[in-house]
Amino acid sequence: MLPLVCVLLLATSALGRFDESSLDAQWEEWKSTHRREYNGLGEEGIRRAIWEKNMRMIEAHNEEAALGIHSFEMGMNHLGDMTSEEVVEKMTGLQIPMNQERSFTLAMDDMPSKIPKSVDYRKKGMVTSVKNQGSCGSCWAFSSAGALEGQLAKQTGQLVDLSPQNLVDCVTENDGCGGGYMTNAFQYVNENGGIDSEAAYPYVGQDQSCRYNASGMAAQCKGYKEIPVGNERALAVALYKVGPVSVGIDAQQSSFQFYKHGVYYDPNCNKDDVNHAVLAVGYGVNTKGKKYWIVKNSWGEEWGNKGYILMARNRGNLCGITNLASYPIL
Repeated sequence: MLPLVCVLLLATSALGRFDESSLDAQWEEWKSTHRREYNGLGEEGIRRAIWEKNMRMIEAHNEEAALGIHSFEMGMNHLGDMTSEEVVEKMTGLQIPMNQERSFTLAMDDMPSKIPKSVDYRKKGMVTSVKNQGSCGSCWAFSSAGALEGQLAKQTGQLVDLSPQNLVDCVTENDGCGGGYMTNAFQYVNENGGIDSEAAYPYVGQDQSCRYNASGMAAQCKGYKEIPVGNERALAVALYKVGPVSVGIDAQQSSFQFYKHGVYYDPNCNKDDVNHAVLAVGYGVNTKGKKYWIVKNSWGEEWGNKGYILMARNRGNLCGITNLASYPIL
């Protein structure tokens, strides 16, 4: 009973700290920081109510995390006036093709008996800066571009920002800002003869006509490989042997929306409802022995830990992280 009493007392104290004047000040500061303007008091009232609900949820979670109930902390960010449903609608966009057969290419007997305890391609100069897809369902394009960037850096030693907009506009098998799938992007780059650099084909965050120009081409691709569903060791081996890997996850939990730091584990995260494409750039284990994946998101550096999240590894394929894992071959 004692832990439950402690949680209730902390929750009560947390709610008590949110007096109206304090909330008013925090709301004004948040609006100023994130440059929010609303169409009249009606809209602002709705957004303020969502933000306030999120603030209380974050504070209650962090009080529990302080007691050791959770392995990660949450924090208010630029998504504070949005519901989790709105975030999924506007800022995810992974679409899984119907009846697509996956070609599993990492057999168990091909795997080394030992792999390093940790891998982080950010430290190897194979990961570009964190980007922000905005209100465009182009996560699949950023994930695909990131995997291609990693292989290009591995092959040439040059880290070059590739163009997600090129993929949004030109991959006819996908639906641009309406969503898409990573292997379709890899196949496009293969058949098209290349992908432009970000400098040559800048991101605008909306659908346009295809403007690919071979003069801006910065990388090519001759195919892709996929990783067996549910096999977390195969994903770790792929990261160790190959480089950054495109993955899909469930991103509809409010705990994901406001993740700040620590090893993310939410039992409500649905491994059967993968809706958001991200980039796995490594793995490791923290000082408490908790294993994690290092995942790069495309919601800007204001989200998570400077744009990254550590997601629990070897915890039952959390959020379906192995379900749609793939990487390009350059």
